[in-house]
Amino acid sequence: MNRFSDNGRGMLLMIGNTAAFTFSDACVKAIGSDLPLSQILVLRGIVASLFIAFLALRLGALRHRPSGADALLMLLRGVAECGSAYFFLTALRNMPLANATALLQMVPLTVTLGSAVFFGEPVGWRRWLAIAGGFFGMLLIVRPGTEGFTAFSVYALLAVGAVTLRDLATRRVSPSLPSMQVTLSSAVLVMLFAAGWSLGEDWQPLDARLSLLMLGTSLLIIAGYTLSVMVMRVGEVGFIAPFRYTGLLWALLLGLVIWGELPHPMTLLGAAVIVGMGSFTLWRERQLRRAGGLQLAGAKTRRT
Repeated sequence: MNRFSDNGRGMLLMIGNTAAFTFSDACVKAIGSDLPLSQILVLRGIVASLFIAFLALRLGALRHRPSGADALLMLLRGVAECGSAYFFLTALRNMPLANATALLQMVPLTVTLGSAVFFGEPVGWRRWLAIAGGFFGMLLIVRPGTEGFTAFSVYALLAVGAVTLRDLATRRVSPSLPSMQVTLSSAVLVMLFAAGWSLGEDWQPLDARLSLLMLGTSLLIIAGYTLSVMVMRVGEVGFIAPFRYTGLLWALLLGLVIWGELPHPMTLLGAAVIVGMGSFTLWRERQLRRAGGLQLAGAKTRRT
């Protein structure tokens, strides 16, 4: 009963987590071209970095000193985070919210692919088929060769690549290094990247509407980071992870209500394929971890 209760809380936290990040993206999209993207990232980055630093201090996450290898991985992760922020938010401001969000759901599949290619992690034929199915769903969304395929479609795909690189780098960081320290390093790097970028752009004054939207995206980012930390501490990751796809439902709802965006039927089909294949991959990885745990427990029993 306790385990189910933990999983239930974890599910709700994950749904809240995806809602916070999706609503934050919607605020950025609503700002549009009224503010330079670099200015948005600097202002939001200051708020997010200060909050993450406060949280890291409260959790004692800054007492650990990273090794040289971990420092390089944190730098790589931060650079990838800069790329993902630039490419995704640029795409987001120029394409439907649901389309950009749906493409980002490819990440669990591309991380599985990257882990197999770069780290030699075993991937069975079922997950290979799921990865292939996910890429087919991606093609249904971007539809190369049609008028719906633009440079911003490419930006969204580059964002998927950058997030994949970020997550692969995160997997290689030593487990002993606190996650909040890793998160803080990336947040600061994104802020510094945006600050340097903003030097060549003219900052714009904030009226009441823009101030509210900037406050909204900043507070929602803080909520997203907070819920991310809480999710990691509750329930089974394998059970909770598939609920990350609820972000797509939030994106569909917000796009329809705020901008009147009704995705193309092929986009909806592609999104459904990606979610289905990604959910299967996460479920399969959960099953394999369970099987590995049972085998390890059996071996320990035999030795005793």
